[in-house]
Amino acid sequence: MSEAPAASELRVGVVGVGQRAQLATLADRPGTARVVSCADPARRGRDDARKLFGDQVHVHERYEDMLADGLDAVFVLTPDDAHTEPALFFLEAGVAVFVEKPLTVDLADCDRVLTTAARTRTRLYVGHNLRHLPVLRRMRRLIDEGAIGEVRAVWCRHFVGHGGDYYFKDWHAERARTGSLLLQKGAHDLDAIHWLAGGYSRSVTALGDLAVHGGNPHRRTRPQGAQRVQDWFDAGVWPPSALRDLNPVIDVEDISMMLTRLDNGVLASYQQCHFTPDYWRNYTVIGDEGRMENFGDGIEGDDSVIKVWNRRRSGYRPDADLNLTVTEEGSGEHGGADGAIVAEFLRFAAHGGATDTSPVAAREAVAAGLAATTSLRSGGVPVDVPPLAPHTAAWFAAHQSAVSGGRSCP
Repeated sequence: MSEAPAASELRVGVVGVGQRAQLATLADRPGTARVVSCADPARRGRDDARKLFGDQVHVHERYEDMLADGLDAVFVLTPDDAHTEPALFFLEAGVAVFVEKPLTVDLADCDRVLTTAARTRTRLYVGHNLRHLPVLRRMRRLIDEGAIGEVRAVWCRHFVGHGGDYYFKDWHAERARTGSLLLQKGAHDLDAIHWLAGGYSRSVTALGDLAVHGGNPHRRTRPQGAQRVQDWFDAGVWPPSALRDLNPVIDVEDISMMLTRLDNGVLASYQQCHFTPDYWRNYTVIGDEGRMENFGDGIEGDDSVIKVWNRRRSGYRPDADLNLTVTEEGSGEHGGADGAIVAEFLRFAAHGGATDTSPVAAREAVAAGLAATTSLRSGGVPVDVPPLAPHTAAWFAAHQSAVSGGRSCP
């Protein structure tokens, strides 16, 4: 049973006690913060709230009723298409808000959330945990140190080996709920590309297809209820055609390829495939004095290696000119990144200041993903990415931007 929170602890709430609710358990830090209130419309979510946070937690069906619990901060961990309204509600109430990525699945809603945070001067944080992934932080540091000169291109290949189980058995498979997996899944990587490159996408083109999972006839015919990924996931089921009980509606692409030009002239590419046998991300960053690449991403807690080449020789050299092994840091999933973003959010909620994640960057990842989806579904035509209103961007730059290598981070 949880103890009552101390007077000095942040009183934290959780909206949506589902697949990602484990993240909020990292906010239970005696002396710093305590989860005291949860809301979920489903009985299973409300039952899980008590299991995760103790019998003393206040549990509600409606998130609006959580204000009576005197909250200082709240995690919005609902499905993606339900982020907007609770985020706006708590920002208007002056409660610091953590929104799981993607910020929303609609660009107008993203801009509503950001302008509301700026107008009310309420602290907003978006859970782009890859910015705290050890291997990506080390790559960013190498860029700042000049290891490859000025960045000219960033390539990312994302092999989503569990894609069928994670994204084609529930609401993720539906355009109406997700937009596309270039947005829902890709927001992570698009934000990381922007971060490594030091800019934001402004023109994109993309191609993709529903190449494998769309042809699988084994769709679920019974109601899903409150099931979650852990209820059906089985890593031993392979190939993807062996999957059963897929979502009745599948109309998002399972392979996508995107090209983009950033506002600083950097060129970038992003490829995402949901029917590979392996599951990891590979980033290649090319500068005018060398290139670097990661082998393994550390998300499952395994070590990863960053290789840097900056001397010219013929052929591939696996030894490279610099080889760095990067180990997991901190607690929680995603190589310690979950623990790091929760710690950063709690510090930010209590004291403000700069954060390594960025609400503006989160919005830009959504904007790029949506533009790429439009291009993909229009035969690859180039699509411009609309920027955030300058006065809103300026407000966040003045109040929340981190600085790295002598420049503000996107």
